[in-house]
Parts: sequence; C-alpha cells; structure tokens
Amino acid sequence: MTTRRLALLAAMTTVALAGCGDGGTDPRPQDGAVTGEVTVLAAASLTESFTRIGEDFEAANPGVRVTFSFAGSSALANQIDQGAPADVFASASPANMTTVVDAGNGDGSPRVFVRNQLVIAVPDGNPDGMAGLTDLTRPDVKVALCAEQVPCGAAARKALDAAGVELNPVTLEQDVKAAMSKVRLGEVDAAIVYRTDVQAADDEVDGIEFPESTGAVNDYPIVVLKNAPNKPAARAFVDHVLSRPGQAVLTAAGFQAP
Repeated sequence: MTTRRLALLAAMTTVALAGCGDGGTDPRPQDGAVTGEVTVLAAASLTESFTRIGEDFEAANPGVRVTFSFAGSSALANQIDQGAPADVFASASPANMTTVVDAGNGDGSPRVFVRNQLVIAVPDGNPDGMAGLTDLTRPDVKVALCAEQVPCGAAARKALDAAGVELNPVTLEQDVKAAMSKVRLGEVDAAIVYRTDVQAADDEVDGIEFPESTGAVNDYPIVVLKNAPNKPAARAFVDHVLSRPGQAVLTAAGFQAP
C-alpha cells in the first residue's frame, strides 16, 4: 500500500534526525518548575502529534495542563490578532505566522520546528487508479482542496501551477482535516492534503506522491505569544517541541526535519 512507503520515509527521517548534532537535546525534567495552564493554538495538521506531545509534556511537568485549539492557521492567526488569549502559536506556514509577528503579537523570533509535504489522498486501494495531479482533472473525479488562504491550499495552488494543472474542486475546506474527511466519508474521490494526514488515516486512505510537491513544502514555525498568560509554561512547551523527544514524535507522524 502506498502509505507503507510514506511510513517508511517518516521512519528514515526519524533516524536521520537522531544522528543530527543540532536536532535538539532531551528536555530537562521540570520538577514542578512550571505550573498552571498553557493554551496552544496549532495548525489542524498537528492534531495527532501535538496531542501526544502535550501528554508527554504534562507527564514531565505534573503541575501543568495543556489546552489545544486546532484549526486552519489563517483562522488562528486572525484570532490571535483580534486578542484571543493564548500562550503559543504553531503555524503550518510562515505567511500566517508573519501576520501575527507583524502585528506585534509574538514574543521573540518564531522557530521552524518541522516541514510538511503534500500528497494526493484517495480511498484505500486507490480504486480510481490515481497516479498524479493530471488524473484529478478527469471529469468523473470529485476533488477536495483546502481554501487558498489556508497553508495546505496555498501549497496545493503552488504545486498545481508548477504542474500546469487547472482543477475545479467540488469543495474548498478551511483546514486540511476537513479536506481529508471528505475522502474518508466517500464524498470526494481525492483531496490534496499533507503526508502526515494520510499517515494518520493509514487504514482508510492511500497517499499518492507527486513530484511537484517537492517545490511546495511548508515550513512550520512556532512562537510564544506576547500576551501569553503563562509565559514560563509556554516557553517550556516550545522547548519540548524542539527537543529530541518532541521531534521524534513529529517525525514518526510523517513530518520532515527543518
């Protein structure tokens, strides 16, 4: 199955990261040094991996509780710029992070912690025999895309332009999980999503690699927010994401090292 190849690639990336000298160090036990609640606004594609990282962070810091809000990065950036209380922002693209930083809502410089690449998601077994972007233009194929203001949609547009392919999607979704759900529910025949989302739904979908995706890889930056109610815990959480154990969770989920 195509997703097995995706999982193998993720495992190879994990091995490469482990051998890299600047891949982060193990986070030092906090021993109660940080307490309270830390609120993290994160791109929808981080749902599974950040949920695991949050559990690990809480286990290492018994006095801390992590609360997540997962959505499209553009929507989260708007919430932050409109004054939504939060401690950390993890975006699926530098563009959405820039809107937050330019508005003066970041504390320090954002750091890229992973990268993500697009694939074509199709039902398990690839019943329509999809092989690349041009197959999505067939008149009998229904396609879901992310809206272009969402990082996965902007990346898809870049890849489609590089391939010279024009699509007429039946739906434009506000985050990548919504686009993926259309495939899982059988409402569309294919969607352009992240490799990590296909890997998370391995038993239901296949992922079809396409060469144009290499020119549309998204960097994921993370930053503590200027008005974070709990900056000590926020900084500790970001450190954990950047640490070797945090990176191991992310690369096992299919993300690429920055």
